[in-house]
Amino acid sequence: MLVLSFLALGVLWRRPQLDRLAPGRPLPEGLERVLRSTTLRVLVGAASAGLLMLVFATALVGEPTSALNLAPTFVYVLFWLGLVPVQVLLGNVWPALNPWLAFADAAAWVSERLGRTWTPPLSYPERLGVWPAAALLFCFAALELCYAQPASPRALALAIALYSYTTWFGMAACGRRTWAGRGEAFTVYFGLLAQIAPFGGRHGRLVVRTPLSGLAGRDTRPGLLAFVAVMLGSVGFDGLSRSPFWQNLRADVEGPYVLDSPRTAELLSTALALAGLLSCILVVALAYLAATRLARAMVESEQPLEPEFVRSLVPIALVYAVAHYFTLLLVQGQYGLRFASDPFGYGWNLFGTADFSPNIAPLSPNTVWYLQVGSLVAGHVAGLAVAHDRAVTLLPERDALRSQYALLALMVVYTVGGLWLLSRG
Repeated sequence: MLVLSFLALGVLWRRPQLDRLAPGRPLPEGLERVLRSTTLRVLVGAASAGLLMLVFATALVGEPTSALNLAPTFVYVLFWLGLVPVQVLLGNVWPALNPWLAFADAAAWVSERLGRTWTPPLSYPERLGVWPAAALLFCFAALELCYAQPASPRALALAIALYSYTTWFGMAACGRRTWAGRGEAFTVYFGLLAQIAPFGGRHGRLVVRTPLSGLAGRDTRPGLLAFVAVMLGSVGFDGLSRSPFWQNLRADVEGPYVLDSPRTAELLSTALALAGLLSCILVVALAYLAATRLARAMVESEQPLEPEFVRSLVPIALVYAVAHYFTLLLVQGQYGLRFASDPFGYGWNLFGTADFSPNIAPLSPNTVWYLQVGSLVAGHVAGLAVAHDRAVTLLPERDALRSQYALLALMVVYTVGGLWLLSRG
C-alpha cells in the first residue's frame, strides 16, 4: 500500500498543494466572535481550572485504590487519550482548556487590578526550542510506562503538583504564552496534533482548511525531532512492554530478587523499563536522521533536510496512539460516568451513575484488528503525502522523488514495526 501510494504521489502530485490549501476559508464573523469571546474563554478556563483542582484533590485525599478513584482514569484516559480526537477533529482547542494557563491568566488579571503588572525577568533562549517540553513529555511517559505503580492516586497527586509548579515557574520566569508554547508539554503535544485538523488559525482568523494542510511548511524549533520521537517511541515501548519477549526479559532481571528483596526487584524493573523507553525513542530518532541524511546525499542538497520533514511524522504519531489505545478509550472511558457520581471513591452517587456498568466489549476482536491495521496504514500514507509535498516544494521534480526513497523506506519500517508490536502485544 505504501509503495503504491508513493508511486501515485510521484505521478499525480508534482506541485506543492498543502501550502496553497493552508490559508483555508475564514469562519463566519459571528461564529468567530462567539468562539473568541472573553466570556466563553473565562467560563471554559474556570471550568478547566476547577477540574484540575478536583482531580488533584481526588488523587491527594480520595480512595487510594485506583479502581475507585477518578484521578487515574481521568489523567491517562479521559485527558491524555480523550483530547486527541478533539484536537484532530476540532483544531487547537487546548489553549482554551489549559488549566495551568487559566490559573496564570487569572493571577495576571488580579495583579493588574492591584496595579502590579508582572514583567517576566527572563527571555526564553531560542536555542532551547521545545526541549523543555520534550523532557516533560518524557517524564510523563516514564511515569505511565516505567514506574511500578503509575495508577497510584498518591503518585499522581505528586506528579500533578510537580508539573504544575514547573509550569507556573516557567510562565512566571519567561512569560505565560512563551512558556506554554515551548516548555509546556501538553501545549506542544496537542498543538502538533491540531495541525492535522480541518480547523485552524491563520493571520488572526479561525479558518476551515483541508486536513493535513496545517502541516505544510517547515518547523525549525530546536528539539522538535526529540519531541516527536518521544511521542512515537513511548507508544512503541508500550507495545513492546506487553510482548512475551519483554515479559520474559523482565522476569529474568527481577526474578532473583522478587522474594528476598522486592524493593530491589521493583527498582531493577523500573530501570529496565526506562532503558527500554529511551531505546525506543532513540531508534525512532536515529531512523529518521538516517533516512533524511541519506535523502540529502541522494539529491546532493546543500541544506540539511532533517527539519524539513519532521512534521511528516505527526500523522504517524497520531495513528500509533489510535491503534494502540482507542479500545482503552472506548472501554475505560465509560467509567467516567461512574466517577462523575463518586470521584473520590467515598460511596457517593451524586448523579445516579455510580452503578453504571460499562460495555467491556463494544467491538469484536476482528473489527479492532482491522481498525488498527487500517489506521496504521492510513497514517503512514498521510505522513508520506506530507513529506512528498514538502519535497516538491524544496527540490526540483526529479530530486523531489529521489529524496523520498529513503523516507518511503522509513515509513515501511515504522509500519512493519507498528504492526509487529500490535501483533505481539
